[in-house]
Amino acid sequence: MFFVKAISLSFLAMLLLSFAQSYVKATHSGVAITGQHWSTARRDSAEIAPDPKKFIDTAIVQVYAAPTFGWRGLFAVHPWIIYKKAGESRYNRYEVISWGSSNVVRHNYALPDGYWFGAKPRLLVDHRGTRAAAMIPAIEAAVASYPWPHRYRVWPGPNSNTFLAHIGREVPALKLDLPANAIGKDFRPLTRPVGLPASGKGIQLSLLGVLGLTLGAEEGLEFNILALNFGIDFKHPALRLPFTGRLGTSKLETDSDN
Repeated sequence: MFFVKAISLSFLAMLLLSFAQSYVKATHSGVAITGQHWSTARRDSAEIAPDPKKFIDTAIVQVYAAPTFGWRGLFAVHPWIIYKKAGESRYNRYEVISWGSSNVVRHNYALPDGYWFGAKPRLLVDHRGTRAAAMIPAIEAAVASYPWPHRYRVWPGPNSNTFLAHIGREVPALKLDLPANAIGKDFRPLTRPVGLPASGKGIQLSLLGVLGLTLGAEEGLEFNILALNFGIDFKHPALRLPFTGRLGTSKLETDSDN
């Protein structure tokens, strides 16, 4: 009984500390609830993506994530992927958005590295050169094969994080590690509760994204309880926590042969 009580208190303490850290980060970054209307929120370039005209001969693949708009940004992130082939002078951006069309998969809805309604994006993956070029056809095939192009559900999915997780599973060369607060990344249908994690390497057991366990090459060990994820990243030592996503060493997956 004492052991169960200690575990419960530790779980609650981690939950509260993680939320507090997320709130402080949001307040300092200007993402916290301000009353600003979405139509006036910042959407310009964060100047992170390489200038495609200067790197016209280089294939580039990048994945970004930014806190969602308003109070939801305290809990979750919105991700997207951009890429360009060698010889191209502009990026393709793909993501899932719930509004504006019956097809939730969108192409070039916003700038490649634009602020997401006031929130500055964070670069998760940066591949360049021949390895990036080799994975682009697989990325395009993964976008086309997304199982829920006409369905969106904020919790527990399928949503924008489910979409990026699908691409990661189909393209292991991305080495994608979606943060612990990417709610929806663990969504799986009841007919397929076991499979690959978002990194494409490892194993995941998940019941509709609300209860599960992930052991992945990039994720480390992660438990999912009601879409709140707790875990440990062994490769880049850090705690994986809900709300804040990560506490420990920073992580950016890069690969370039240029």
